[in-house]
Amino acid sequence: MTVALLITGVKGQLGSEISRQALRASDIPFARGIDLPEVDLTDPFAVRDTVEEWARVVRSDSPAHKLVVVNPAAYTAVDQAEEQEELAYAVNAAAPALLATACGAVGAGLIHLSTDYVFPGDGTVPYEPEDPKGPTNAYGRTKLAGEQALREILPQASWIVRTAWLYGAGGPNFVKTMARLEKTKDTVSVITDQVGSPTWAGDLAGRLLDLARSDAPAGAYHGTNRGQTSWHGFAKAVFEELGADPARVLETDAASYVTAATRPAYSVLSPAAWDGAGLPPFLGWREALAEAFRVEGDALRAG
Repeated sequence: MTVALLITGVKGQLGSEISRQALRASDIPFARGIDLPEVDLTDPFAVRDTVEEWARVVRSDSPAHKLVVVNPAAYTAVDQAEEQEELAYAVNAAAPALLATACGAVGAGLIHLSTDYVFPGDGTVPYEPEDPKGPTNAYGRTKLAGEQALREILPQASWIVRTAWLYGAGGPNFVKTMARLEKTKDTVSVITDQVGSPTWAGDLAGRLLDLARSDAPAGAYHGTNRGQTSWHGFAKAVFEELGADPARVLETDAASYVTAATRPAYSVLSPAAWDGAGLPPFLGWREALAEAFRVEGDALRAG
């Protein structure tokens, strides 16, 4: 079966990578990308009309194409969300609800990207998709509201994929920040008491396309590179990829950095549901980082 995609947020770090890979895939004859200012996902009329027109064009070619909307678009300014929760809600909760309604009207599936921040972050073993939620900041609350909207509006044709610690060639991210600091600082201090799974956008994009092609049951999944490390361990690995001495990365703790939003101490997400659906596995986080530098190292080194 061929798949037709409508991809939101294509100017963003993940959306641009999904679009790039989709356009190269022989089994994806239609891959349209949208973003601001062309389409405002908080505008119900714009969302309805965009999804309807995309579905009409695809079906005019062949009614056999599988229709899937992929939604990585989000308000991701975690600290700013503490003061702009209404705006964050519009993008992270209301917009996915509009997309779900529009997808239901045309018979399309919806893959929606969410976050580890929906969990309380006080765990000690990897979170399973249905573990109790408890976001500790506005960003997490609005992303959880988006998940709940999908479960209510499009329960049989929506896939929630939670990811974490994302980096890639596009947009600002931790890897680029470390690359910039490596060039300008003798040492950098990075926290040791927050643990998660660094995730390369290139690997995540490929796995999302696998999900779009699949018959995996609707529901929640976790999509991160495998294994876990601290921000400190992640930074040392980045320095290694840069050919720099990882001993220049010093240890500190989260209490040394005061931020508007509380970050989870533990963000590791279990791959069990993903594996159980028979989907192709993600790379280990360290292997993914090496591959990211091999494929797009110039963009990452630029900082």
